Formats: sequence, C-alpha cells, structure tokens
Amino acid sequence: MRLIKEAVVRCSAGLLLCFLPCTVLAAPPVVPAPIASPISFIGMLQVLLGLGLVLAAVAGSAWLLRRFSPGQIGAGGAVKVIGGVALGPKERLVLVEIGETWLVLGVAPGRVNTLHTLAKPEAAELPAERQPSRGEPGFSVWLKQAIQGRKLG
Repeated sequence: MRLIKEAVVRCSAGLLLCFLPCTVLAAPPVVPAPIASPISFIGMLQVLLGLGLVLAAVAGSAWLLRRFSPGQIGAGGAVKVIGGVALGPKERLVLVEIGETWLVLGVAPGRVNTLHTLAKPEAAELPAERQPSRGEPGFSVWLKQAIQGRKLG
C-alpha cells in the first residue's frame, strides 16, 4: 500500500509540473502600474539653480582674484606697458614706462633682458590703447631706429 501511495504522489507531482506552464499561460497578463518619471519640473529647477549658483561662484572668484591679485598691489600704477611686438612664438619685445624712463625689454620664457634705456619723450603722453595713425611712426619704426642707433653707437 505504501508503494502505491508513493507512486500516486510521484505521478500527481509529475502531472502538476507538466500542466503548470499551461495554467500560467492561460492566466490574464499582469500589467504593471505606470512608474512615475523620476525627472520632475521641481527637480530640474533645482539642478538649474544649483548650476547657476556654481557658475556665479566661479565668476565671482575669478573677478576677486583679478581685482585683488598680489602682483598689482606693489606696482601702484608706476609701471606702464607702452607697446610690444611678438618676435617669435614665445619671444616678445616690450616697451615699458617706469616713472620718467622708458625701457626696451626682451621677454622670453624664463628671461627678461633690458635691451635699451631712454628718457621719456615729451610727446609721449599717449594712452597705451591708442594706435598711431597713418602719418605717425609706430612702435616698429621707433624700434628699428633705436636698433640702428645702437648698432652705430
């Protein structure tokens, strides 16, 4: 009797396993509830406000560094760059006014050499941004004359 019971249990378990997929397929499909979008208007507004705050902080820091940089405190406006010309990719020739003296400086990476020193001309009250007109000699003409005068002297 015991053997018959075990055979019946095994047979019914086997039949149950065979027909189980059919019952799952016959069931109506379960439709999941729609998921709310994680991106909302409030969330986007918070992100944009945070980004604006960070950009304003970066711009404010740059302005403060430019305004209160230690290099400009010591000069006190005593040094003015009158003009300059690029001689190569990293070399420049710069005309600098310090008090009543003009210096012609050769500037290269890691070096600044004084090439020529002269007194400030009387008619040199031009702002640094003013470009010479067509009738006036420019910085390059003055530089050529200074170099030729140095070679002759």
